[in-house]
Amino acid sequence: DDHELVRGGLAEMIGREPDLTVCGAVGDAPAAMARLREVEPDLLLADLTLQDGDGLELIKEVQATHPQVRVLVVSMHDETLYAERSIRAGAMGFVSKNEPAEAIINAIHDVLRGRVHVSKHLADRLLQRMTSRRGAPEEGPLDALSDREVEVLNLLGEGLNSRDVAGRLHLSTKTVHT
Repeated sequence: DDHELVRGGLAEMIGREPDLTVCGAVGDAPAAMARLREVEPDLLLADLTLQDGDGLELIKEVQATHPQVRVLVVSMHDETLYAERSIRAGAMGFVSKNEPAEAIINAIHDVLRGRVHVSKHLADRLLQRMTSRRGAPEEGPLDALSDREVEVLNLLGEGLNSRDVAGRLHLSTKTVHT
């Protein structure tokens, strides 16, 4: 997580569970990858917004280099937009930071047991799409965007201009405009 206070709170909450051990808490993707190499945990909790890097890219990198590590996304980002993308990237679950501590602990246990964890609302939505009469999943305009395009759109929505978005994502301004 990119917020030290959130990292500390999650670590303390998880540390109180008798069957769970916290192996580390970092704020960016490079530090997360370094810690994974040192510790090789069973589970990585990841936010989608990191100090240096993108959470979806981190999930993909973890799955490519440490496929035995399960990933649970704990994020404030909109579940309807990011949960499915997170799971496609390789995460085993998505839980909102707005959920009570007990729900986050339950999500951790679900993922450690090998279960995919999403909210009931999202599970219902995904099943509805799978069982639609047309047989094809319903897609909205945002579903057609790539993960990178959603990241650009999100930063623009936060009020950054194209040049700032380009600098933050290490892209050309022309790419951001496109």
